[in-house]
Amino acid sequence: MIAFGHDIIMAALSFGISMALRLGDLGNPLRDTVLLSGTAAFTATAAVVFLSLRMYRGIWRYASTTDLVTLAKAVSILILIFSFEMFFFFRHEGLPRSVPIINWFVLLAMLGGPRFLYRMIKDRRYGWHLDLSATPKIPVLLVGAGDEAELFIRDAARSKTASYRPMGIIAESSNRVGRHIHGVEVLGTLTDIKQVLTGLNGENRPRRLVLTKDTLKGSSVRELLELAQNFGMTMARMPRVDDLQSDGENQELRIRPIAIEDLLGRPQQPLDRDAMTALAQNKRILITGAGGSIGSELVRQLAEIGPKELVLVENSEFALYLVDRELAERHPALTRHAVIADVRDRTRIDQVFAHYKPELVFHAAALKHVPLVEDNVFEGMRTNAIGTRNVADACVAAGVDVMVMISTDKAVNPTNIMGATKRIAETYVQALDLKRGADNGTRFVTVRFGNVLGSTGSVVPLFQKQLQAGGPLTVTHPDMTRYFMTIREAVELVLQASALGASNHASNGKLFVLDMGEPVKIVDLARQMIRLAGYVPDQDIQIQFTGTRPGEKLFEEIFHGAEPLVPTKAPGVLLASPRTQDVDQVRATLDALDTAARAEDRDGLLLNIAKLVPEYAPPPAVQDLSPPA
Repeated sequence: MIAFGHDIIMAALSFGISMALRLGDLGNPLRDTVLLSGTAAFTATAAVVFLSLRMYRGIWRYASTTDLVTLAKAVSILILIFSFEMFFFFRHEGLPRSVPIINWFVLLAMLGGPRFLYRMIKDRRYGWHLDLSATPKIPVLLVGAGDEAELFIRDAARSKTASYRPMGIIAESSNRVGRHIHGVEVLGTLTDIKQVLTGLNGENRPRRLVLTKDTLKGSSVRELLELAQNFGMTMARMPRVDDLQSDGENQELRIRPIAIEDLLGRPQQPLDRDAMTALAQNKRILITGAGGSIGSELVRQLAEIGPKELVLVENSEFALYLVDRELAERHPALTRHAVIADVRDRTRIDQVFAHYKPELVFHAAALKHVPLVEDNVFEGMRTNAIGTRNVADACVAAGVDVMVMISTDKAVNPTNIMGATKRIAETYVQALDLKRGADNGTRFVTVRFGNVLGSTGSVVPLFQKQLQAGGPLTVTHPDMTRYFMTIREAVELVLQASALGASNHASNGKLFVLDMGEPVKIVDLARQMIRLAGYVPDQDIQIQFTGTRPGEKLFEEIFHGAEPLVPTKAPGVLLASPRTQDVDQVRATLDALDTAARAEDRDGLLLNIAKLVPEYAPPPAVQDLSPPA
C-alpha cells in the first residue's frame, strides 16, 4: 500500500511537471482548468492501470531491469488510455499534444528512480554508514569471471554479515584481464595464478580461493587445491543454483568446502527429460535392491517423475525401512509397497511380480564388493547371475514392458567372480532381448558403468573414516586406477539410457555404456582427500600400500576391445555390441551353475563360468607392497 500510494502521488505530480515543462507558465485560467481536470483524470486512470497490472508483487529491495520493463509497460498503457480520455471528453483543448510524450519520460523517471535509489542504499553501494562493530572480513580470491562472481561480489557488498572480502578475480581466458566487476579487478588467468598470488602481499594477501564456476575440469580443480595448499590457503566454492534456498531478504551466499565430487569436475550432461518422463510417468515400477546406493537413488529420481506406484524390493530389512521412510516423507501421496524379498528365491520373486504386475523394472540388486564375493563365490553366483535370471524370467511371465539391468565395468575381461557373474547376467538378458522379437514381449536394457562415489563399499567412505582416525590411508597399489562418477549422475544417465533403449529397437541385444570420463588413480584420490581435510599428504597423514586383493585389477575397462562403441543421441551414453549367445544354451549353463553353487562345487562352477565367460582369468597371487621395515 505504501508503494501504491507513492506511485499515485508521483502520477499526480508528473502531469503538472509535464505541463510546466511544455508551457513554462500555468497562470492562464484555461490551463489551470486543464491542469486540475487532467491531473484528476490522470491520477484516477493511473490507479486503475497500476492495480490491474499487479505491479506490487515485486520487492523494491531487489528492483531490477525486469521491474523497469514492467514500469515502462504500465506507463505506456496509462499514457495511451489517458490520451483517449482527453480527446473524448475535452478534444485536447488546452492540452498540447506533446504533453503525453513528455509525461511518459517524466513518470517513468519518477516511478523508477526511487526504486533503484532504495536498492542502491540497501546494497550499500555508497558506504553511507560505518559499522564499527563489524568483524574483519576474510580476503578471498575468486576463480571465474562470470555471472557467479558478480553475484558473489554483489552479495558480499550488500550483506552486513558477509564474512568475505574479494581481493581479485582469476578468469578462464585473457579477454577479461584488467577489467573490473563492481570494482574488483580481474588480475589474471588460470595459467598465471601463481604469479598473481605471489604479487598479493600484506592486507591484500588472500586466505582462501573461492571457485565461482562449477564447470571447471577436475584436473584444474585438483591443481588449484594443491596450489592453495602450497600458499597456505584453503579452498571452497560457491553453491550451485540448485543448492540455493530462498530465505527472503536475509539470504546470504554461503560458500562450502570443496567436495571430492568437485575434483572429478565432470560436466553436466544435457538430459532428455521428456523421454525419461514418458518412460516412467504413471507407470507401476518395481526396483530390486531398492535400499542400496544405486537402488535408493533410483527410487528418489523416479518418485520425482510421478509414477503410478513404486514397489521397493529389498533383502535387507533395515535398508528397506530407511528408503521407505524417506519416500513417505518426501512423497506421502505416492502409492508405494515395501517388499522384503531375495532375488535368489525364484518362488518369492514370481509371487511378487504376479501380485504387483509392474510395467517397468529396474534390477539393481547384486553383491558388488569384489573381495567379499571372492570369499563367497557361491552366494555371488546365486545372487548376481541366478538372481538376475529369476528377475528376468519373472518379467517375461508378468508381461513387464521394460526391464533395466544395472551392470558394472568389472564385467569386462573379469578377473574376479563378481565381474564374471555380472557378465553372465548381461549375457542372459542380452539373449532374452534378441529372442523377444521386434514388437512384442519384454524389452531388456542393460546399462554398464564404473564406480560411483559414496556407494556402499566405495573407497571414499573408507578414506573418510581413516582420516577421522588420523590415518594412514590404505591404498592397495600405487598404480591402482578407477573410473568414478557421482551416484546422482550415474542414475540420471541410467534413466536416460533406459528411455533410449525402450524406444530404440536398433539396440536390441546391445549394452548401454555410460561415459565415465578419465580414470583416476586411487593414490591421487587419497592425496586430494588429505588436502581437502587440511593436512599435508605423507607428512601429517601417511599413505600405506597394502597390496592388491583377491580378484582385483589395476585398471578397469568400460568395454571389451571387441565391443565397438557407437555414440547415441544422448550425450554421455554409448552403445556397445558384445558377443551374444543362444538363450537356450545360456539357460542350460545357468542351470549347471545353480546346481554347482548349491552343492558348493567350486570346480564345477569354474568349468561352467568358462563356457559363458571364456575371458575370465583370475589374477596372480596377492602382491605385498608394504614398505620394508
